[in-house]
Amino acid sequence: MQSFDELDEELDRWAAAGRAVSLWWRDDDAAAATPQLTRLIAMARRHRLPIAIAAVPATMQADLVGALSAPGVTVLQHGHAHKNHAGAGKRPVECGGERPTKEVLTDLGEGMRTLMREFGPTFLPFMVPPWNRIDPAVAAALPQQGYFGLSGFGPRHYNGIGGDGSTEDAPLVLPPRCTVINAHLDVLTWKGGPAFAGADKLIRLFAERLADRRLARTDPDEPFGLLTHHLDHDEATWSFLERLLGRIAAHPAIRFQPITTLLTESPVR
Repeated sequence: MQSFDELDEELDRWAAAGRAVSLWWRDDDAAAATPQLTRLIAMARRHRLPIAIAAVPATMQADLVGALSAPGVTVLQHGHAHKNHAGAGKRPVECGGERPTKEVLTDLGEGMRTLMREFGPTFLPFMVPPWNRIDPAVAAALPQQGYFGLSGFGPRHYNGIGGDGSTEDAPLVLPPRCTVINAHLDVLTWKGGPAFAGADKLIRLFAERLADRRLARTDPDEPFGLLTHHLDHDEATWSFLERLLGRIAAHPAIRFQPITTLLTESPVR
């Protein structure tokens, strides 16, 4: 059985200081009511945890609406078609790339209208760019397009450190009225194709990234995001996730929150 000692010790330091970290859960790439999606939502319900699921509007099947109607589920927008528009030799991107900004925004707006129509109040107009990448010009236009915010990957900007959205590339300078609520721990690794990142590595990274917050090396008030991709989980990933959720959900230093609550608590850029 995998030891969670390193993570437990870090959470105990938070609790001893009378502090708690807000934690949320984002899952990407939903397009149909697959067995993996059913398993994911059942896991969230079993642990009584809210989950935000990023849906791909252009490829979604009709059965996705019923699958995401479960209590505790919030639907976010995962780009438009999850299609790569990067130039040759460049890293994948849909919200930018070789297309004009206006064309990208037209597609995103169409996707937003689809999700609003299909999911109603379950849908939160938050952009989750595929591959966690978004062109700065597209990001700058999000508020005018009706989006409340952006969810990328990595620490948001803090005292001149970090980025606001996609921290894999150049840091973004976001406009006013845009909230950033990122994910920070992906249970998968992607080099060479999706694969379980490994329990030892994930526990170490989780503890280290919480310590960065506690010691103000990153924004101490930033919510911590757990990132999953239900379609790409193997049994080792599912097993680890089950144990991790059971462990952290019961710790007094963790406050599991729906993204809708975090939106009201997070600063607007």
